[in-house]
Amino acid sequence: MTRPHETPRPDLYSRVTNAIVADLEAGVRPWTRPWSSEHLAGSVSRPLRSTGEPYSGINVVLLWTEAVGRGFISPTWMTFRQALAAGGHVRKGEHGSTVIYANRITRTEAGENGQDVEREIPFLKAYTVFNVDQIEGLPLTPHVSPQPPVDVARRIDHAERFFAATGAEIRHGGTQAYYAIGPDRVQMPPFECFEDPEAYYATLAHECTHWTRHPSRLDRDFGRKRWGDDGYAREELVAELGAAFLCADLGLELEPRPDHASYIANWLEVLKGDRKFIFTAAAHAQRAADFLKGRQP
Repeated sequence: MTRPHETPRPDLYSRVTNAIVADLEAGVRPWTRPWSSEHLAGSVSRPLRSTGEPYSGINVVLLWTEAVGRGFISPTWMTFRQALAAGGHVRKGEHGSTVIYANRITRTEAGENGQDVEREIPFLKAYTVFNVDQIEGLPLTPHVSPQPPVDVARRIDHAERFFAATGAEIRHGGTQAYYAIGPDRVQMPPFECFEDPEAYYATLAHECTHWTRHPSRLDRDFGRKRWGDDGYAREELVAELGAAFLCADLGLELEPRPDHASYIANWLEVLKGDRKFIFTAAAHAQRAADFLKGRQP
């Protein structure tokens, strides 16, 4: 119970959203900052559990933000007990980072007709992890490199194969990148128009995330009616996160697209009005990334 002189503790949704809003207000997209730091794994990746399994959804954004803000170079994170079990220990005075576990519980309640009715209730649970850089005594620092460093001086073969296997119709020409839901087609400028190969694949990842929203695939619709409205801003945030997740999985650096800088104000409006939406957006982005990966041979 909160005493009269105490400030109520923000709920978990608000704590996470407030941190992301602060970054956006500073003109920083937190899901792109990690690309400026080189970790010892030798290539870009998602944050990793002690087992080498990548984190997903909102936890990717949370741990990328923590890593850059606090100067960590390792992609790997462990709980206090996992560090002990591995033969190490968290250095004295180190502060952990929050990750989130989302699930549902089933509760049986009495219905209007007197019969028992089962109702699913979503819940979030926060727990604490530490970056390997905060842990001493580990017999072997578990840096994991999902992808070898790539030669970006030419087309990147594994990225080419990945997007070809999605089955998306991708046409090249003109000067704009977009997904047109009517003809169900991704339109891209020619490869040679991009500053570097990674900029091309990052843009393609963004548009292919949009491609997953088609009714025949993930059927994602935020009620968008016109360019720049609330639904448009929500879908663009999903595509931003989806591109970040896919680029990490492909071992490619992601830099902010200059033409998306204007979206920040729209995202701020959405996030300030709906403190849970960054969680929703990350979940949709994860589903989109999983859908595209599921189409690989």
